[in-house]
Amino acid sequence: MLRFLTAGESHGPSLSVIVEGLPAGLAIDLDQIGDELARRRLGYGRGPRMRFERDELRLIGGVRHGRTLGSPVAIEILNSEWPKWEQEMSPAPGAPSNKLTKPRPGHADLAGMQKYAFDDARDVLERASARETAARVAAGALAKALLATIGIDVLSHVVRIGQAASPNDGRPRPADLDAVDASEVRCFDQAAADAMIAEIKSAAKEGDSLGGIVEVIAYGVPVGLGSYVHWDRKLDGLLAGALMSIQAVKAVEIGDGMAQASQRGSVAHDAIARDEAFAQGGGYVRRSDHAGGLEGGMSSGAPIIAKVAMKPLATLNRPVLETVDVATGESTVSFKERTDVTAVPALGVVSEAMMALVLANEALRKFGGDSVEEFTRNHASYLANLGSAASAARPN
Repeated sequence: MLRFLTAGESHGPSLSVIVEGLPAGLAIDLDQIGDELARRRLGYGRGPRMRFERDELRLIGGVRHGRTLGSPVAIEILNSEWPKWEQEMSPAPGAPSNKLTKPRPGHADLAGMQKYAFDDARDVLERASARETAARVAAGALAKALLATIGIDVLSHVVRIGQAASPNDGRPRPADLDAVDASEVRCFDQAAADAMIAEIKSAAKEGDSLGGIVEVIAYGVPVGLGSYVHWDRKLDGLLAGALMSIQAVKAVEIGDGMAQASQRGSVAHDAIARDEAFAQGGGYVRRSDHAGGLEGGMSSGAPIIAKVAMKPLATLNRPVLETVDVATGESTVSFKERTDVTAVPALGVVSEAMMALVLANEALRKFGGDSVEEFTRNHASYLANLGSAASAARPN
């Protein structure tokens, strides 16, 4: 199965990720991984450093002459600001020059300090930082490359920032991804994008932060990924867990999710119809997408749709949140670390990576194969058998 492990701190010399389980023969383009990381860095409301820096990458294992070897793939993402932090973040014995003792409400600071018996919040925030998601995006780029070999595309768009939201009648398809990325807030609706930018400007003027919601969609997923047999094999549970693991995410909704709780069954479910041309559905289609492409813990062949909600960032440019100085016990306001107004546009790219990693793992579980050739051959055979079974079941 596909597994990945990240390592490194926000201001350390680098982040690294090891991805295990990729079949041999998968084409890997370092520039393409860099492009995915660049997508994560942009978006209105991000800090100015995001606009001029590009992550420097090194492939340090698992790839030879542009193709995977079947062994673990290791990627290093270098930190261009390391010289500024080399003394403060040195792994050598020593002491920090300035301890952070005023934990931020809404961040991992205080609970992490208590859990690990730290007296300096930097020991927590360096790893809890969303900078870690750069390593996830690098891993997700590998998962996307594998999914592309069987016709699966994963993309996202922003549907809400603060109070500004896009209408529910527009959902981008793979061909629309460039248009989404061209938007300053990665929103598919221009009027909503303008409202989101105005919301960000207003929050920035007040030194505040904003959360929001992204929708992440997978097209081309065949029926039958995941399983209803065991609780920990249900695809909706796997996706929800992966998406909830992203820093600052507080809610995940599959399909219509919460809205279905107040609906009657006669309108909440997706009607089924025959369509012999729809290969990934085995000749069956859903008339609507209320279930978000998942039924009984399995993919139905319809697009998989999830909404991911991010809370406002815990670090404000105008610190006003009450806290306690753990060194003195006195009431104070939280410390200020370099921050953005919002990171919702980046959340979409990270959500794509996490969805791709889950789907790639389940595709490998379903189709197997030590090489990409074997993997794609097994996938094609499965779809062909689905079509044959559907034709055999049709009445004469």
